[in-house]
Amino acid sequence: MNSVTVRTLLVRGMLAGIGAGVLAFVFAYLVGEGPVDAAIAFESANSHEHGGEELVSRSVQSTAGLATGVLVFGVAIGGIVAFAFCFALGRIGRFGARATAGLTALAGFLLAYLVPILKYPANPPAVGNPDTLDKRTILFVLMIALSVLLGIAAILLGRRLAPAWGNWNASIAAGVAFVAVVAIAMVVLPSGENTPKGFPATDLWEFRLASIGVQAVLWSTFGLLFGFLAERVLEPKPARRQVSTQAA
Repeated sequence: MNSVTVRTLLVRGMLAGIGAGVLAFVFAYLVGEGPVDAAIAFESANSHEHGGEELVSRSVQSTAGLATGVLVFGVAIGGIVAFAFCFALGRIGRFGARATAGLTALAGFLLAYLVPILKYPANPPAVGNPDTLDKRTILFVLMIALSVLLGIAAILLGRRLAPAWGNWNASIAAGVAFVAVVAIAMVVLPSGENTPKGFPATDLWEFRLASIGVQAVLWSTFGLLFGFLAERVLEPKPARRQVSTQAA
């Protein structure tokens, strides 16, 4: 794959990330803001510190701030996954551009988000001890890096075993090895739970479901959009040639 094609796919990936970010923002605003408001109300009711003016109003945070954050994240994900797509195309099986884009997006969702939050689930922004924020952030990033590296190792293991075991058996063995090592890592790594006592379990559960939903919408939409755009770049329809042949 030449540099021009890679650059074109990178741009298409970032455009797909913007489109996915728009839908993810709508979902986050409609579904996720309720639990966040409940968390802020809980913090206000149990905080011993009063007074002080907000630098950014809650209305701005829930609209422009949320949209900016989700769109920037979508663009970043689009660029990163586009590069991963360029590497994966033709190396993970006989899949076309759309299927490869979908599988790459699915792998990104599982490895970069779903597996890490099983160990360090999301908490509303107003919940938790701010003194432990740096520690929790480092642990979460470490879990992401570990999950991605183990996922790559599992893919390489599956490819290595495939000639002797067959694709299906090799894939199952690689998947089992991935789950086993991830489970060990989750047991060894320290806990990051920091939810204050008395916080409503329903609000916490709704926030975590909304967080998963936002990411699911973002990654699935990106996979569909980028697959469509990548296919147009890599597998263009020979419509003009057919028209020219018919005219001749």
